Amino acid sequence: MHRRRIVVGNWKMNGRLTSGLTLAQDLVKKAELNRPEGYDLVICPPFTLSWPVSEVVVGTPVHLGAQDCHVDTHGAFTGDVSAAMLVDVGCRYVILGHSERRRDHGETDALVQKKIQAAHQAGLTAVVCVGESRQVRDAGDAASFVSAQVKSIMSARFTPENLVIAYEPIWAIGTGVTPSPDEITDIHETIRGLFGQAGAQVRIVYGGSVTPQSAEGIIRLDEVDGFLVGAASLNSDGFWHIAQFCHGRW
Repeated sequence: MHRRRIVVGNWKMNGRLTSGLTLAQDLVKKAELNRPEGYDLVICPPFTLSWPVSEVVVGTPVHLGAQDCHVDTHGAFTGDVSAAMLVDVGCRYVILGHSERRRDHGETDALVQKKIQAAHQAGLTAVVCVGESRQVRDAGDAASFVSAQVKSIMSARFTPENLVIAYEPIWAIGTGVTPSPDEITDIHETIRGLFGQAGAQVRIVYGGSVTPQSAEGIIRLDEVDGFLVGAASLNSDGFWHIAQFCHGRW
């Protein structure tokens, strides 16, 4: 089973108008000179840049995503953005359940599941983040912890086309530590097995502080279908370097 790879750049709370547009324009130039083959290329700027970046990437090989959405389509939810609003500005993807959202905003698996449903109803592909802490890993409970996360957010409405699972070992984010190939493979295999027959089609990407230096070895792992990239996505050269490892099919 061939799964189309995907590389998602999460800009987090970075980028002002000028720097954000420059970053998007640089990436579009690279993508148009060497069009992505066999993989999808996505950037997720902060909400304030969604519309101007959309105008830069429209009609190009670069797709637009967002970093979160609300569970409802509209209402008295100050500061929130609905999935339908994201679609209005050209988004095709949305990151949900990121470890920073879970840590800083208390997002639960139940809430993430509702957001996935909202994203799918709006026609967005949900990039859903799961992953364990250092404490959980050291206790030998990584597989069971991540399995519980995935099981709790599963929706009967998902298809292999509108769901991407991003494994982000929290203990590796921002630490400079990369899990071993066996550790990555074990968790990805565990996740894939939870989906039964559909698991052969579900894309599972790695998202633990991906760098141009670590990406080449990780993408060679059979169970890795791409990357969720944080800090390295803020540099067009570094992000493009990572994306090139996903070029073509395997």
